[in-house]
Amino acid sequence: MVRAVITGTGSYIPPFIQTNQDFAQHEFFTAEGQLLPLDPKEVVSKFKKITGIEERRYTTDNLNASNIGYEAAKKAIEDSGTDPETLDQIIVAHNFGNVIKDTIQTAAVPSLASQLKHALGIRNPNCIGYDILFGCPGWLQGLIQADAYFKAGMAKKALIIGTETLSRVIDMYDRDSMIYSDGAGAVVLERKEGDENSSGILAFKAQTHSLEEVDYINMGMSYCPGSNPGIRYLKMKGRKVYEYALKHVPNAMKACLDQSGKSIHDLKKIFIHQANEKMDEAIVKKFYQLYGIETPPVNIMPMSISWLGNSSVATIPTLLDLVRKHQFPEHTLSAGDIILFASVGAGMNINAVCYRY
Repeated sequence: MVRAVITGTGSYIPPFIQTNQDFAQHEFFTAEGQLLPLDPKEVVSKFKKITGIEERRYTTDNLNASNIGYEAAKKAIEDSGTDPETLDQIIVAHNFGNVIKDTIQTAAVPSLASQLKHALGIRNPNCIGYDILFGCPGWLQGLIQADAYFKAGMAKKALIIGTETLSRVIDMYDRDSMIYSDGAGAVVLERKEGDENSSGILAFKAQTHSLEEVDYINMGMSYCPGSNPGIRYLKMKGRKVYEYALKHVPNAMKACLDQSGKSIHDLKKIFIHQANEKMDEAIVKKFYQLYGIETPPVNIMPMSISWLGNSSVATIPTLLDLVRKHQFPEHTLSAGDIILFASVGAGMNINAVCYRY
């Protein structure tokens, strides 16, 4: 039996802390270009209650997504003890490529995966690098793709990275700009032979809803009146995203867990995309209610969003790395633990992976 096993993790936590109070002097506008009638301090206070975010991290001006992805990748390779020349695949999840500070232009040629392979000094031409665009669930989709290659006998070892510098594509006049952050996370995934009790990926579920949902997260002009209409920023229809996630993500999580053959009572941890604290809590609660359980177990869901914000594709691998390296005393992983990964984001895309640690 083939299993895809995580043998190493790494992350990059940017050094600059942007607190909510740093936004308290901003002017915020509505999508219609009207100045919000609330005092910015009140806007910030309400934002904290809704999202759970108190601060977020931004990287240094001289680094971009490929640079910080390299830092996370290097740590994951070291953690796994693998020889980079033995990698068959480098899969890089992102949404905007490299965005140079003080510009809004994105660059993804050459691909970030090729740039990372170059930075890692890997000569092996049979190590293929490619990028994946799948919204915030991109890193988890990379995990699913690598698992498929393993089961097809076409690869044995993959480096999967999620990296993003969202601070460079946000509209500072939009209160949603306070959600986003920079960061990178990575894992080394290896093909191993095992039995039904071995570690590795047990099941997955992925979906795309792209009819009326397709533009719930999109690129749009600044809310500030008189802004350059040719420049586009990351935009989100927050209420639509919340309702969509609550409707579809718990069902996808259940389908994944059921496919794995594991019971809800076997589940030890849920690593969910750090999108919005209240939304994530509501998703997990509804997930348990699908099994007739009104309240999820205490400490089932590690959370980093309060101090790291939403770094898109980087949130889950970063969170996994922090838990594995004992940065959350209340959250530990032991051999044999059943865990569930889940994410939702632009597209609109959803995925979930059940994994035995």
